[in-house]
Formats: sequence, structure tokens, C-alpha cells
Amino acid sequence: MRLDRLKRWTIRGLAGLAALVLLSAGGAWAYLRASLPQLDGTVPAPSLGANVTITRDALGIPVIRAANSADLYYATGFLHAQERFFQMDLLRRSGAGELAELFGAKALPMDKQRRLHRFRARAAVTLAQMTPEERSMLERYAAGVNAGLGALGTAPFEYRLIGMAPRAWTPADSLLVVWAMFFDLQGSSEPRELARGWISDNSSAEQRDFLLPEATEWDAPLDSAAAATALAIPASAPAWWGKAAADNDKTRLALAAPDYSGMIGSNNWAVGGARTKDGAAIVSDDMHLGIRLPNTWYRLVAQFPDGQGGTRRVVGVTLPGSGPIVIVGSNGKVAWGFTNSYGDYFDLVQLDTDDGHPGQVRTPAGWETPASVVETILVKGEAAHKLEVRSIALGPIREAGGRHYALHWVAHLPGAINLNLARAATANTLDEVLAIGKSIGIPAQNLVAGDDRGNIGWTVGGQLVRRAQPGVASTYPLAGDSLAVGWDGLLDASQYPAIRNPAGGQLVTANSRQLMGEGAALIGDGGFDLGARTRQARDGVAALGKGVDVGRAYGVMLDDRALFMAAWRERALKVLDAAALDKQPARAEFQRLLKESWSGRASVDSVGYLLARNFMWALYGRLYGGANASFAVLDERATMAKATTRWPVVVGRLVDEQPAGWLPAGVADWRALQLEAIDKVIAEATRNGVALANASWGRRNTAAIEHPIGMAVPLLRPWLSAPPDMLAGDNHMPRVAGVAVGQSQRLTVTPGKEEQGVFNMPGGQSGHPMSPFFLSGHADWVSGKASPLLPGAAKYTLVLEK
Repeated sequence: MRLDRLKRWTIRGLAGLAALVLLSAGGAWAYLRASLPQLDGTVPAPSLGANVTITRDALGIPVIRAANSADLYYATGFLHAQERFFQMDLLRRSGAGELAELFGAKALPMDKQRRLHRFRARAAVTLAQMTPEERSMLERYAAGVNAGLGALGTAPFEYRLIGMAPRAWTPADSLLVVWAMFFDLQGSSEPRELARGWISDNSSAEQRDFLLPEATEWDAPLDSAAAATALAIPASAPAWWGKAAADNDKTRLALAAPDYSGMIGSNNWAVGGARTKDGAAIVSDDMHLGIRLPNTWYRLVAQFPDGQGGTRRVVGVTLPGSGPIVIVGSNGKVAWGFTNSYGDYFDLVQLDTDDGHPGQVRTPAGWETPASVVETILVKGEAAHKLEVRSIALGPIREAGGRHYALHWVAHLPGAINLNLARAATANTLDEVLAIGKSIGIPAQNLVAGDDRGNIGWTVGGQLVRRAQPGVASTYPLAGDSLAVGWDGLLDASQYPAIRNPAGGQLVTANSRQLMGEGAALIGDGGFDLGARTRQARDGVAALGKGVDVGRAYGVMLDDRALFMAAWRERALKVLDAAALDKQPARAEFQRLLKESWSGRASVDSVGYLLARNFMWALYGRLYGGANASFAVLDERATMAKATTRWPVVVGRLVDEQPAGWLPAGVADWRALQLEAIDKVIAEATRNGVALANASWGRRNTAAIEHPIGMAVPLLRPWLSAPPDMLAGDNHMPRVAGVAVGQSQRLTVTPGKEEQGVFNMPGGQSGHPMSPFFLSGHADWVSGKASPLLPGAAKYTLVLEK
């Protein structure tokens, strides 16, 4: 009897527990669904001038129809908040150095780095100095953001998971989002100059210039086809050359997966009307960024009165949080796109001290007493962290390697950010867009544009610095009394370099050196890419000939031919002679795969591509490992790959010419060094029992694209990640692809013929995993399918009702 009662109570207890679990799961499900955006019906919006209609297609791409610009700004903010508010919050916090408030002490190191720049305080100053029209744009956008956030049934799901509440949006927050992009696009300047300064301090001038060449034969500048003249190899290497690092983890990671310290990029090109099928220009653009979910960009189409009795339609991508501006797109008359310019917009200025001037630092202007401000960094679950920020007129002060430096960065200037890019939406000609480009306040970019009349052009969009000494740019830390070779303000727009309708009928940029002749010094070199990708894209576009259409221009984005890596394959094959293979079955297999599993592309099934690539990176680790360890003492972000993207050319020349003075100590000869690198590649590729024949490029280059919450809570990753797709492509070819970095969007369009335009991106419109738009379009991005730029038939209709 007692046993039966115990069984009944056990069954009841288990049933109750099951019911509790189901209720909890049901509650969680209901909560998650409540935070989904509204797609149909009406939403009250009494501050509008007129009703705004928003239709979405099956992929969630909205078409916003507004009666005026102010209502369009509001509606864009509303959509951004409904679909992407948490992403926007992370961006503003990233720009301000406020992530630890959400994620705790693990985010404190990044917050301290970024809080040094005090961008939240600078945002207030910048906002006050903006025109009334600019402030009104951000105010209307912020009003729409807060309305969109408030219209959700519950706060975005991420806040429930981290136990925080969302904070309302302000106009200043949009400026912080743009500063977050400054960090993303120009943030490597500081560690780069520290690394280059160390090399300069520990090498002769001749050695330094060889190790850090200004240009190579791979460059493909817009104004010249001439290759750079290679410098002679100095007789001897610096003392640090080839010394092993105590911790070689960075080298192992470079072999285990694509190394992202040297993976920079974006591509764009324009083909002039004389070479296109219908006489109008074609513009193609794919920006390379770190890829997470949701994707960086939010697609939309905006329709509004053109002021002349008609309607203007703009299609493209926006950056949630930055405001209602179409960053890259087409307006029916002109299309435009960007790639990061990697110019020199930053000076690291060494500051001297002297006992005779206590509390002061010596600057080019004399002795200066730094201003001191204590920044309070909120840390989730812990006491707030106090950070003293000391600044002088040149910028904030940081310490590295026992020295003090001022960080003189264009991003600190009040004029570094403005909203002039919004004017591109109503531009009618190429010349108008180029003029707008020279006035916009964003991290400086290569602006490539084309119009419906067939004109194409290039200039730098964003702020260019005025050199203190015309024609001289510095890429090394400056002594405190030598700022005469730094910069001292902004360049006037009339002095910007520009190219319009070149003879070849095309313009191609891909982050490498844009100019070799006049105008080059105005841009400087802040870390140009090697140039192999630019050259391959340039030649690929040229090979299209005449009669180019959108589909063929788009296809160049997917070019994954291993033209650059082919030379490294040949070097590895050359050293694997009979003596090297004798009683070395692993090397023999390496040789076989280099020959037989080589498609000439960075294809997912190619083992040969992985082996050739890793051979190059193994030599990098062997020759630069000690230097990288020394750089890390100065700044953990500093590497030789950041100091110069041209290191593969330097190492390639040494391997080919084999100068005795550059052979690392303890190595018998250059042949032995290369075989050592091959053995390292074999050991890494077969780690954990993997057969060398199975070590394909796709196995290593497998996407790991996930939502930040999935990164923080591994149990949720299956629901917050993209599939682990094997990705074709790499960084020295137009089809850039890595584990979590690559082509964040692909767009090709003829202005006025947007119906023929193509587009894809790695994530969908929504940041919510229960949304049908969370991963919509992802499969097209993986395969490279040329999906339509314009939305399909309307499936949902939402009215913001006045």
C-alpha cells in the first residue's frame, strides 16, 4: 500500500515537473514571439506628417513609401529598432566603450581601449556643431527608433537573456555607431605604427626599408600600370630576424584556420557606358567585414517625392543605428559604392618628459600640461571601473613599452562625422556624387560611382588630412618635436584627388595603393592591402571587354582563382626533390596532394590550396615569430601582418634568392628552412588524427557565423548561428571568404535599371531567430547566386498611421 502511494506521488511529481517544464518552455516561447516585429496592420505614429506605408516581400525587404524626408527618417528608425535594436545597442556601446555594462569584466579591456577616446563626450560636441537640418534628421530617426522599440510586445529577446533592460536611443548614439566603424576601419593604425616603430628601432634604415616596402609588383594603382622597383636585399638581417617566439600559438592558429590579422578588404568597380551593353554605367560593390548575425547591413527601398512632382526611389543598404542614410546603393540616376581607403589618418606622437617640467609633456608646440578626466566604466556584476584619461591638444595619451604617446587621429575632430552622404539619395549626376563624396564625414573610403549617362568616377569619400609638410606622410611613430611630418588639420575638398572617365572605361579599387603619382601623398599609406586582389579584379573586369552586362560584372566578385598562391605552390614543389622525399612518406603525400588536389582556385575541395597557403604562413611564423612576440608587449593587436601586408613578397624574395645573411641562426640552409615549414604544415593539418588527404580548404574555411549571444551562451548556438558552410575564396582574390569575415554584401547595378540589379548578403533582415527573415538569403550568399536587388511581391503591409 505504502509502495503504491509512493509510486502515485512519484508519477504525480514527474507529471508536475513535466508540466512546469512545458509551462516554462511555453512562457519562453511566448516571450520570444512577443519580441518579434509587427509586419501587418497599423501602428499609431501621431508625430508623422502623413501616413507611411511599409511593404515587405518574402525575404523581409521593406519598401518605405513616405510623403516627406522627415517621415522617411522616422520610418527607417522604426524598422531598424524593430528588427535590429540589440545590434544597434552593441554598436553604440562599441563606439563609446560601454560593453562591460552588458557583458561584465570580459569586455573591460576593449572598453578601456575605446574609452580612452571619450567619443560619448565628443558626440555631444559634434551634435552641437551640426546644422539644424542634420540634428533634425537624427532626432526624427531617434524618435522612430524609440517608437519601434516601444511597439514591440516585449524588449528584444537578448535583454532577457542577459538580464538587462534596453536604453532609449538618442541622436548622439547614431554618431557613436559611426565611431564604432572608425574603430573597425581605422583601428589598426595604432598597433601598426607601434609595430613599425619597433622594427625601425631594431633595424638599420636599409633593413627597415626592405622589410617594409612602400610598394611591390602586385600593386595596381588607378593612375599607372607601372610596377614598383624592388629594393636590393641588404647584406645581413637584423639581430631579431628568425628568432622563435616563446609562445607560437599565433602561428599555429594561422595554420589551423585562415589568419585574419592580414585579412582586410572590400572590392568595387565601375564600368563606363562605352563598354556596357546599354550605354549606362555599371557599379559593383562588396564590402568585406567581420560577419555575424544579424548581418552588418539592413536592406531597404525608399520612395519619396522628388520635389518636382515625381517620385525618387533609392535602393541599397543602411547601417542600423547610424541613421537613415543609404550607405551603398542606387537612386535611379547614380549608383555608388565604397571600399576602405587604408590611407594615413593617424599619427602616434611620442611625448617626452623632464624633471624640470613636472606634470608636463613636451609636444611640438612646447611643454603642455595634460588635462585629466576620470571616466567611469560600468561593469555588470562588479564595481564600476575608474579610468583616468589624460589628453593634450593632439589627442589622448597612452603608454606602450615604457613610452608615452599622443594618439592624433582624424576621428577626434568634430568635423570627422557629418550626414552629407544623405544627399547622395537625390543626386542626379556623377559629378554631384563625387562632390558630395569630398564633403562627407565618415572613415575615409574609396568612392566609386557611375551614372545613367555612362560616366564613372573615383575619389576619396570622407575626411583627408592636411599634411604639415606637403607631400610627406608618416607611417612610424613621430618624435615629439618632429610633427612637421605629421598632419595638422583637414584638406580642403578642392584639393582631393579624383579620376573621371578613364581611358580604359573602368575603375577598380580593393584597398591597395590607389595612386602612384600625383595625389598619392595626400592619401598616405595607413596599411594598404598587398594589391594581388586589386590586380586580379582589375584584370578580370578588363577581360569582360565590351557589351558588359550586370551579370558579368557581378561575376568578377566570385573569382576565387589562386593566382597569388600559385607561386607558393611552385616553391613548395621545387624544394620537394628526391632527397627531401627519401624515407619521408608524409612529405611524399604532401607533394602528391600539391600536384593532384590543386584546382587553381581556393575551392572547398582543394587540399593543395590549403597546403600551399599554410606553407607560406609557416614561413611567416618561423621568420617573424620573435618579432610578433615583441610587438605583443607593446600592443596585443600588433603583428607583422599588420605592420605590412607586403610581407609575403619579402619572404618570397628571400626564399627565391636565398641570401646567406638572412638565413636564421641554427638552420643549415634555405632548403632546410622550407622543409621545416612543410613538416610543420603536415603536423598541423594532421592534428587530431585527420588524414592529410582530408585536410581540404573547405574543412578549414568553414563558416562560424553566429549571433553575439550564441558566442556568449554556447547552448544557444544551434538556434543563433548560420550553417557551418564550407566557403570558397580567400583574401588575395576577389572572392574574400573566411570563417567569420568576408563579403558582407554583394551588389551590382545599373542606375535607372535597378530591376536588373543583383544582390546577396550572408544574413537576413532580422536579428530574431524566430523571424522568417533571420537567415533569409544566406544560401544565395554561400553559393554566390545573383539574387534580385529589388524586393519581390509584397507579402506584408504595415502602415504607420498619423
